Amino acid sequence: MPTNKVYFVSLNDEEPAASQAEKTCRLFDATGFGEQLTANDITAIKTHFGEAGNLGFVKPPCLKAIVDKVKAAGGAPFLAETSTLYNGRRKNAIDHILLAREHGFTPESTGAPIIICDGLIGRNELEIKIKGKHYQKVSLAADIISSQALVAVSHMTGHMASGFGAAIKNLGMGCASRKGKMKQHSDIKPTVDQDKCTACGVCVRWCPVDDAIKLGAKAEINHTVCIGCGECLAVCHFDAVQFSWGEANKILQEKMAEHALGVVQNKENKVLFYNYLNHLTKDCDCMETPKEGPILPNVGILASTDPVAIDQASVDLIKSKTGEDLVGKAYPEVECEHQLAHGEKIGLGSRKYELIAI
Repeated sequence: MPTNKVYFVSLNDEEPAASQAEKTCRLFDATGFGEQLTANDITAIKTHFGEAGNLGFVKPPCLKAIVDKVKAAGGAPFLAETSTLYNGRRKNAIDHILLAREHGFTPESTGAPIIICDGLIGRNELEIKIKGKHYQKVSLAADIISSQALVAVSHMTGHMASGFGAAIKNLGMGCASRKGKMKQHSDIKPTVDQDKCTACGVCVRWCPVDDAIKLGAKAEINHTVCIGCGECLAVCHFDAVQFSWGEANKILQEKMAEHALGVVQNKENKVLFYNYLNHLTKDCDCMETPKEGPILPNVGILASTDPVAIDQASVDLIKSKTGEDLVGKAYPEVECEHQLAHGEKIGLGSRKYELIAI
């Protein structure tokens, strides 16, 4: 595999949004991505608007910096997202766009419109052929596939199923249709520790499947209808929901990498990745009310044209700059190497990289 370039700028814990935006521009220029765009390339800028109550997402000024750079290169950018499986504010396109506006993502603030790329309720999809271990075709958001170029803007966090979420997860899970998301989660089934459960009902409220969780004196999960999305684990504040990760965890990460391959394979030389290593939290930005604040200090922003290289560099850089492992601190029971190793194996990218400080 080739060694790919990953560009890096540092961030301190008090870095203002304007400074982050300026550094975002410097990284864009360093990658040379603008030179790959041709006139009127419809460019999806895939980001995450954050669930209601969560403030960890990449802020609008940074998105505007990317939008302006894409426009200057001749592209036609839009902010891209997809609907969620779970019952939050982002489950359908209408509520999702309204929430994004509440979080400051407007055409006026970012310079681009928002398109929920899998349609009104997650069913606007295209099946893309790939050569994978688990799939020969994957179900992906149609409007992301239909775009000519893609910029994936990821806020790196811990994650209860994949160890961490960054570029590969933003592609594989974030660009999948509802069907694609469900297929990726199908092998993971949670259980409830009856001694820890308080029967608060939060897991039932957030579960996307009717009758998957029954609430009596304690919560109980029906594995015949559970889709394994993991939302109950994320929202439980009493650590009552448990997963037996093992092989199921490995399979989910491999499936995620294969969906990511489907997203990029028709966009050769027209994909750019940003990983923001700030506000590093235990759980992803899908959490309505985070269990805790940042667990590590800010590190910086990375940019690359290789999703595997940038994720590998992000894991390594956090360790070298903070002295701690994000995954080990967030979910030490989860092995995160599978998404990187499988991504490299199927040709998504390379784990070998050259880190270039800007």
